[in-house]
Amino acid sequence: MVERVTLHILDSDSARRAQLARLAFAAGHHAEIYANAEELLAHAPSNGLVLAHDEPTGQGIAALIAAMMRAGHWLPVIAVAETPETHAVVTAIKAGALDYLAVPQQIGPLNEAVAHATREAEAHRAQRARAAEARQRIARLSLREREVLDRLAEGCSNKAIARDLDISPRTVEIHRMKMMGKLGARHAAEAVRLRIEAAGLGDVAA
Repeated sequence: MVERVTLHILDSDSARRAQLARLAFAAGHHAEIYANAEELLAHAPSNGLVLAHDEPTGQGIAALIAAMMRAGHWLPVIAVAETPETHAVVTAIKAGALDYLAVPQQIGPLNEAVAHATREAEAHRAQRARAAEARQRIARLSLREREVLDRLAEGCSNKAIARDLDISPRTVEIHRMKMMGKLGARHAAEAVRLRIEAAGLGDVAA
């Protein structure tokens, strides 16, 4: 028997939302419905799975995951489409979706996808949560502070950063100090770790 989970159903089509919600309840799950990503993020659910229609095809899921990461609210995502297309599946999986399937019409395929995503989510949840927090912290930085952090992560010294950015080493020190304060980093290694964790998601939430 599949463990009961909350499915956050995201679809702009009201009839399809209702159909998926009925199927979720019939499969023994709880369902919450949303017309768009803004509605989902406004509620900021902390548990469950997102069952999201990929719209526009090949772009919707990546945009949804990016929005969740920027907001610091990651949930496992199962993408659906009427007819999954290869390029859309690849894009969604690269963006972080745990599965991509044709809009389920029966309990079996839905529960199979939910069980798979639930297993996969445990391996990803902690990493994604850290990455989301790191991105939120880095988003507080000014452009110059971000440039200093990027070069620090590349192993550059203050003098090398100063040459690269055409500013004085003292100015680099000032930007570096402000950057560390905004990140809540006690030392350079901690700042670099945050940068690596944030970058670990590729360009998903850039």
